Amino acid sequence: MQHIQLFLQGEKPDNRTAALLTAAACGVGALVVLMRTFNSRRETKEKIQKARDRRTESLQRAEQSVLRYKQTHPTTDSALILTLSLSELTKQLQERSLSPEDVFYSYMEKTLTVNKKLNCCTGVLLESFDQLKTVGSNKEGLLYGVPVSIKENLAYKNHDCTCGLTLNLDQPAQKDSVIVEVLKKQGAIPFVKTNLPQALLSYDCGNPIYGQTLNPHNPQKTSGGSSGGEGALIGGGGSLLGIGSDIGGSVRIPSSFCGICGLKPTPGRLSSQGLIPIYRGQKSVLSSPGPMAKDVDSLALCMQALLCDHMFSLDPTVPPLPFNVQTYQSSKPLRIGYLENDGYTQPSPSMARGIREVKALLEQAGHTLVPYRPLKISYALCELGVRGVFADGTTTLLQKLKGEPLDPCLRAQLFPYRLPKWLKKILSVLLKPLSSRVSAIFSALCGVGSVQDLWKQHAAVEDYISETIADWRRCNIEVLLCPSIGPAFNFSYCGRIATVLSYMALYNFLTFPAGVVPVSTVTAEDEEELKHYKGIYQDTCDKLFKQAVSGGEGLPVAVQCVALPWQDELCLRFMKEVEQVVKQSRK
Repeated sequence: MQHIQLFLQGEKPDNRTAALLTAAACGVGALVVLMRTFNSRRETKEKIQKARDRRTESLQRAEQSVLRYKQTHPTTDSALILTLSLSELTKQLQERSLSPEDVFYSYMEKTLTVNKKLNCCTGVLLESFDQLKTVGSNKEGLLYGVPVSIKENLAYKNHDCTCGLTLNLDQPAQKDSVIVEVLKKQGAIPFVKTNLPQALLSYDCGNPIYGQTLNPHNPQKTSGGSSGGEGALIGGGGSLLGIGSDIGGSVRIPSSFCGICGLKPTPGRLSSQGLIPIYRGQKSVLSSPGPMAKDVDSLALCMQALLCDHMFSLDPTVPPLPFNVQTYQSSKPLRIGYLENDGYTQPSPSMARGIREVKALLEQAGHTLVPYRPLKISYALCELGVRGVFADGTTTLLQKLKGEPLDPCLRAQLFPYRLPKWLKKILSVLLKPLSSRVSAIFSALCGVGSVQDLWKQHAAVEDYISETIADWRRCNIEVLLCPSIGPAFNFSYCGRIATVLSYMALYNFLTFPAGVVPVSTVTAEDEEELKHYKGIYQDTCDKLFKQAVSGGEGLPVAVQCVALPWQDELCLRFMKEVEQVVKQSRK
């Protein structure tokens, strides 16, 4: 104490005293840092628990409401209601042979059951019970009385859009997103929010707040992501129609994994106002909100309902293009490009078989199919996709995750992101002889070096779009049939394999509408063939992919349908054609 007093009086301390004072200061500093870290972690745990308690309370209140309704309406035939397609359901609601109340409580009960098994919901929108009382004022709406589930990052007034991050907790949306407003205007009742992966940029579905979502066909598998809560809930029968979002396959992958249909529309076709991204300002690869449902007609009806004057008025940045029913209902034979293997990632046996079988069925139905191979896949995926999304070298994403507890599904994915730029460049060079694909990804994760380089990257994306459209015209194809990733992965693999996204992410930066349709299930023969899977590059990525899809017998197999920009109705019409020829073949 005497030494400290002398120091404060301005006297120069001796070396021993200086060392003691320095050590004390360091000790106090370290203690302060430890205390702050401890308090921060405690506050984070409290926020997470508070969010989980809110979810539990909403689920319990919904369960109580369902029980009360069942007691006062014992003749409601929920089992029958749950078997109806969206088209059948809307018809009976319009004809008043079914009441919105019976439909709402039937699906609410089923959702509660499915959520207990799959952990797919982040909370019930209790306001939906109040909306149900006034829904009669929208009887002319195309979705009158239809309960609709929405992905957690779609704004609903007074509810959080966390994107799986604790820093976004307790920041409720000030108003509904445009899509939610239009759904309500069309008579739909948004009734539940669904789970997503931490930070969104993943095709798994787990976060530290709400946990891991499971696959409805096999709880030992992931539901896919990032719209995995939607995929699981709809695939499990708890929702008839949902809204997800897609920036690299995030509607199509969970739809494929969970055995449902999903559409990624042309970016900008639907309003993105109120659709919360993990970070804003990234323009190389655009996100699209899109519908997910059990069948293609449901997707088409949802698009028809959303593409209305109300949406065009609420968001004037959306082109006022109403849904083209004539294109969707056309029966004109199509000239279809088809792709079984993109030359970058060897498909799993069930992915390839799905394409072969659907190709044969489409030819039998009178369509013309011609082989097609996308241009410069490796360049496109890494230089346009990865480098575009992470143009800042992953800096913004890492800032968002600073101090966050990490979900297991994200840890492996983040490892290369966290490496310094100089080390990524060195690893890119060193890994090139061992795995050119991993090498290219490390290089792409360095981002762009300057504003000038960013402009060049944007120009490269524009050039690739123009080149691809010209290539389609040279081949004289209207649409493209290609594989969809599958079957559903085992846990912990999604964050370790980026290469397989070549089948999905390509159509995000191309801005082409793309959708998936379930066409088959994995057979014992597929599993046997998988044992001999080597892959094109026979590198770590190929080995991991083989492990990821193993044990998939009985899981859904889907194909992907693609069209040119703004031809969303043609994409849906092609999806419908695939759905019909598969159904007819089963008869």
